[in-house]
Amino acid sequence: MPLIGFCRNIYFDWLEETASLVCLGEEAGAIRARVDGRVAEQIASDVNRRQAVDILVNVWVKSAEVYPALHAAARRLFQATTGHDDHAALHYGLTLLTYPFFRQAAQVIGQTLRFGGAVRTSTLQEKMPAVLGDLGALQAACRRMTFSLRNWGLLVDGRQRYAYVAREPRPRLSSLEMECWLLAAALRAHPADTLPFEDLVRLPELFPFELTLSARDARHCALLEVQRSGGGWDMVALAVAMIGSS
Repeated sequence: MPLIGFCRNIYFDWLEETASLVCLGEEAGAIRARVDGRVAEQIASDVNRRQAVDILVNVWVKSAEVYPALHAAARRLFQATTGHDDHAALHYGLTLLTYPFFRQAAQVIGQTLRFGGAVRTSTLQEKMPAVLGDLGALQAACRRMTFSLRNWGLLVDGRQRYAYVAREPRPRLSSLEMECWLLAAALRAHPADTLPFEDLVRLPELFPFELTLSARDARHCALLEVQRSGGGWDMVALAVAMIGSS
């Protein structure tokens, strides 16, 4: 798994087209060729275009090999919904799974916003070396991160120039099933195997979305298992069937 990998600006429309081709059952090679043509409309460089296409294919095609249960659910939900925010949640969740850098950077953004600050690209550029080390590509990757989240509608311009905040009100997803899927994706991407329910729904990397489901709701989610601990906590883990297939 690459330390960064998320090294190009990724447009929401590109993700939409990639996901649509996956849901149509196109082969990986055909998807890559179609997406390459779309990306070429905005990126002339062969190297940069290949990197962007690699990200799109990794998120929506190759993730099926590593996370088949979550990917299958994402495909079904993508076809069943049409709203921007639902689709953004699916793209976001699969990217959390595919690129650890993306999850770690989203965590930094969420933590910054939680304490009332706006986020700048420089915020990530200052904080991410403590997480990943001073990698050569890290500064540029931080710029890709803030650009992409703004393009997806998950960060918006703040009061000051080059300062970004979360959308308000935070996007609500169209169903508890969508919320359960996003929680399952975030938990699978997280280093911990289990988390208290209250900690899971408050993960800083879930900052773009307003989650409304309860622990009781989560008990009815096929992707999650909720067990009451001796200390009275509702502990959430991935469903056993899903772990076996991932």
